[in-house]
Amino acid sequence: MSTTAKYRPLKFGVTRATLRDGSPGVHYLRADQALDAFPERITDRLVHWARTEPGRTLFARRVKQADGSSGDWKHISFAQALDAARRIGQGLIDRGLSVERPVLILSENDLEHALLALGCVYAGIPYCPTSPAYSLISQDFDKLRHVVKTLTPGLVFASDANRYSRAMLATLDSDVELVATEGTVPGRATTSFAALLETEPTDAVDAAMAATGPDTITKFLFTSGSTKMPKAVINTQRMWCANQQQMTQSMPVLGEGNLVLVDWLPWNHTFGGNHNFGMVIYHGGSMYIDDGKPTPALIGETLRNLREIAPTVYFNVPTGFEAIANAMKTDDLLRKTLLSRVQMFFYAGAALAQPVWDSLFESQEREIGERIVMSTGLGMTESGPFGIFVTNPNVKAGDLGLPTPGLDLKLVDIDGKTEVRYRGPNITPGYWRMPAETAEAFDEEGFFKTGDAVKWIDETDVHQGLKFDGRIAEDFKLATGTFVSVGPLRAKIIAAGAPYVQDVVLTGLNMKEVGAMVFPTAAVRQLSGLPADASLHDVLDAPGVLAHFQTVVNELARSATGSANRIARLCLLADPPTIDRGEITDKGSINQRAVLSHRADTVAKLHADELHYILKPNI
Repeated sequence: MSTTAKYRPLKFGVTRATLRDGSPGVHYLRADQALDAFPERITDRLVHWARTEPGRTLFARRVKQADGSSGDWKHISFAQALDAARRIGQGLIDRGLSVERPVLILSENDLEHALLALGCVYAGIPYCPTSPAYSLISQDFDKLRHVVKTLTPGLVFASDANRYSRAMLATLDSDVELVATEGTVPGRATTSFAALLETEPTDAVDAAMAATGPDTITKFLFTSGSTKMPKAVINTQRMWCANQQQMTQSMPVLGEGNLVLVDWLPWNHTFGGNHNFGMVIYHGGSMYIDDGKPTPALIGETLRNLREIAPTVYFNVPTGFEAIANAMKTDDLLRKTLLSRVQMFFYAGAALAQPVWDSLFESQEREIGERIVMSTGLGMTESGPFGIFVTNPNVKAGDLGLPTPGLDLKLVDIDGKTEVRYRGPNITPGYWRMPAETAEAFDEEGFFKTGDAVKWIDETDVHQGLKFDGRIAEDFKLATGTFVSVGPLRAKIIAAGAPYVQDVVLTGLNMKEVGAMVFPTAAVRQLSGLPADASLHDVLDAPGVLAHFQTVVNELARSATGSANRIARLCLLADPPTIDRGEITDKGSINQRAVLSHRADTVAKLHADELHYILKPNI
């Protein structure tokens, strides 16, 4: 990536850091600026903007038509949002809900979901947005049952009672109140969201808000649950507000002008639900809820929205940016609108392949004569999520940057890797009703053990910051005792196979060689020469597809330096990773350990030469 490229101006808030040594194998890194003051509760910002900019749009979403299509935008202003929060909050107080009997939200992002969340936070009653897949895709509801058992909710909301009734009836006791925007649950009393919204507020709800403070729990967010059941991460007012202020200081663009987001990222995940949802409240911004997703069936809705609404910053996962990059090559209106005022792109969740990066830059330079900074960083549910952010425009795949103000990093050498650990006001106090797991998650100095490995971008210049070096728990040893560093090798394969590789899971634990199981992208059909309705199994058996991946395997072998980074065998997977088995998260991140666990038979056959097609280097 050229360092002389012209970028649309973007200020980076943290560009220098202080590094100090600890005990042998331990170092501490922090930004060279302090964290500024932040409000005690996120609702202070809601009240502020409702008073100063009452008519400004906080949330907007397209209205669903009778035929299922989406029409014009419906807007909720800050004043309307505050009024709704007080009404809903009063209704929740009247029901005696509390941290012991919180609100559980089953359904996707929408206006009612947003208002219910604000009502909960205003009244000081925690809520939990959970993955819709637990209700709609799961066949056994095991994870939803686990969520219900962990939280013991007193009220459960779903947008459409008809879609969610099967999950509700299977997992909820009769004393749990059910609320829906539309429809009723068969055989159960169902409160309409409209009725909840009609509650007349009293001084009690304002008193409840005033009684909340930094330690008040705002929500529970469940981890993905790679090998065990998900854990409920406690999110407090301090975490949320501190993290928003940290984001402001690391990304000053957030406070420059009127912030506008066009966003699909699910609110049951910390990226969408804390980072972006909180961002518009904190800065008086506007979020246009995107009902699209980076999937073949739904990406059209995202592109439609981006042709109409111009964001000022734009967040997505790599698969989303790949679809946008492909569309911008020929879609003039998309390029014009999306690039008209966006100051920064931001990706997270997986590696962004270099060809996608290059394609985005090409479209940007053609349309506006300059590039938009593609930024990234590192964080997790337990960190609120924002933790580390890049320091300059010349970002490369894997770069993370420096810690945000107020967050101390502890760098600990472990078996040839360096784990990064977090301590700061944005770090969770622990997992709800899981004291043993909470104690295990923190070290003796109170640093949260992330399990993420990092290394220096430039060992001679700490101010450039850190880059990602994989997940320590994902790394494994071959039978020879050689360590395989999964993260960098996975990124290398994705880049070599672009744009036909969605993700990769590496195999070879206690074996002699490293293998790779590849999840292909939809674009792989272009290599097959088969009709559009051909099965993916047939597509992956096509000579053109096999020839392409044979070339990839050969190229990887040529650049390998030893058994730890040489792909000795590769297979293509026709069955995509599933949310139900924890193989992939809502935002598209692969879960290596879950895939290996659920596809152990495929792993064994790959290394025993028993699969239909196994590609090996032939150089």
